[in-house]
Amino acid sequence: MAGEAPADCLFCKIIAGEVPATVVRETDTTFAFRDINPQAPAHILVIPKVHHPDAASLAAAEPQIAADVLREAGEVAAEEKLESYRLVFNTGSGAGQTVFHAHVHLLGGRGLQWPPG
Repeated sequence: MAGEAPADCLFCKIIAGEVPATVVRETDTTFAFRDINPQAPAHILVIPKVHHPDAASLAAAEPQIAADVLREAGEVAAEEKLESYRLVFNTGSGAGQTVFHAHVHLLGGRGLQWPPG
């Protein structure tokens, strides 16, 4: 059920402090940390503190928190002094989603080609 975290959710464990992460920024509703396998010089994940399996279910159930995630991605980009950056939501395993907790990848610090891989 949306909002209820499965016991094995990696991102919920990171939020709870059970799994270490390099925290970049935290608000009442969001949590941002550096990706452990960066694909760009700046690669930060911004996640909602509430559990939803993907961005679409988060936006449908809690649009204000979805907006918080996007706003925080912009704040993190500004703090990282990124003039250009990309925000990526992967939804479903076929799109590369490996952790089923809504999150956005903030990528920057180098030129990014289009279309992506």
